[in-house]
Amino acid sequence: MSSLDEFALIQSLNYKKQSKHFQHKLGVINGIGDDAAVVQTRKGSQLVMSCDTMVETIHFNSYTMLDEDVGYKALASNLSDVAAMGAVPKYALISLSIPKHYSTLRLKKIYKGLYACANQFEIAVIGGDTTKSPKHLNLSITVIGEVESNQALLRSNAKVNDLVFTTGYLGCSAAGLDYLLAAKQKQLTLDQIPMNFRLLVQEHRRPTPQIKAGRILSISKRCHSLNDVSDGLSSEAEEISEASNVGILLDEVKLPVHPKLKEYGHSTGKNPIDWILYGGEDYQLLGTASKANVIELHSRFQQHGIPFFIIGEVVTQKGVQMKDRYGNIKKIHKKGYNHFN
Repeated sequence: MSSLDEFALIQSLNYKKQSKHFQHKLGVINGIGDDAAVVQTRKGSQLVMSCDTMVETIHFNSYTMLDEDVGYKALASNLSDVAAMGAVPKYALISLSIPKHYSTLRLKKIYKGLYACANQFEIAVIGGDTTKSPKHLNLSITVIGEVESNQALLRSNAKVNDLVFTTGYLGCSAAGLDYLLAAKQKQLTLDQIPMNFRLLVQEHRRPTPQIKAGRILSISKRCHSLNDVSDGLSSEAEEISEASNVGILLDEVKLPVHPKLKEYGHSTGKNPIDWILYGGEDYQLLGTASKANVIELHSRFQQHGIPFFIIGEVVTQKGVQMKDRYGNIKKIHKKGYNHFN
């Protein structure tokens, strides 16, 4: 690891990455350099805060991710949690636990990706913590956002007869991971990957948090419940089902399959529906709304050029089920990623 002390390393990683003017515009009163950050929030709004951790060998390794992508994805996945509340993410605090074998150059690459995401989505990085780690890199991020008072979207408000929708294609990230694991090559760059499968790999390495989609849903006041797809469609649908005390019936025919996902599934002999249901890390939004409101939401999403797919309905029978292309209904078990299984 770098011979720099903690404070010199923090300075090295963060110096001149964002101007004081930029952070002041976002309400930062006191940023990196003190015990805690101070931000000004306005009346009529609520803070939304989320914390997420990426652990080397659990969430990423050198066979699947470039260093820059580790930083980008760590922040993007956390922004997705705030987007799923219909909020605007604004601030991030970064906690980094570093093993001895990590060089300053590698850390700078990770932070380059992190700041690329932060600047793309106008997130002020305002503090955090840096410690040693015995073996693997740990990157933990807290994101703080704002939403209008009493307008945060929850998992617990789905209503029977609602339609179930998603804001984009699912399964691409899991297929990209499948490709990278099969390639068994460290630090594989995008130009080394066949053109047909680059989108899948990019979806895995640099997912796009659906902040704009979340805001459309929140401002419209037409969305009943919302969740982000981090652990697979089956898992996220189950969370809405449990929180709202309802059932979710998915329609296999309506599940959108990206052409590149279909092509990769054909080339590997694997079923794209399995990646869609159980893959995760797509960071699209999964939500419910009444049938009448879904029509309006679809129109709003079209105006903004954002995909919007109706994939099922809310029913009374608890749990998650799926109707296949032949009309048969089967129970879908929660098989998304679980750290402790």
